[in-house]
Amino acid sequence: MNTSPVLVYDGDCGFCTSSMQFARRRIRPRCEATPWQFADLAALGVTRERAEHEVLWVTPTGAVYGGAHAVAKLLMSAGGAWAVLGALLRLPPQRWAAHGVYRLVAANRRRMPGGTPACAVPARRHPGGPRD
Repeated sequence: MNTSPVLVYDGDCGFCTSSMQFARRRIRPRCEATPWQFADLAALGVTRERAEHEVLWVTPTGAVYGGAHAVAKLLMSAGGAWAVLGALLRLPPQRWAAHGVYRLVAANRRRMPGGTPACAVPARRHPGGPRD
């Protein structure tokens, strides 16, 4: 069992990896961070499909938060002004805006700075997206 939260991100995505490096340097979250490609997803209680779809915050007790909520948890774990920002992202209407911005960035991460074609998640992997 983990004693600290685990942040699971896409290690094949240049934008996601750059964002995680920025967070480690500047925000300094109190968590383990690991690409989903190297994580024991079953032990974390997460599916590969979900890990491909969004960043995940997994607590030591096994609670899983995804997307903008995971980002808010990361910020809150850092303490100080970052924690205040994270807490604000959990309140309406900021929560709704954060969710929308997160989904927009996630859908276009291959176009973001550091993004590569490997950053694109096939449409069939997105919940509600077209199926083969």
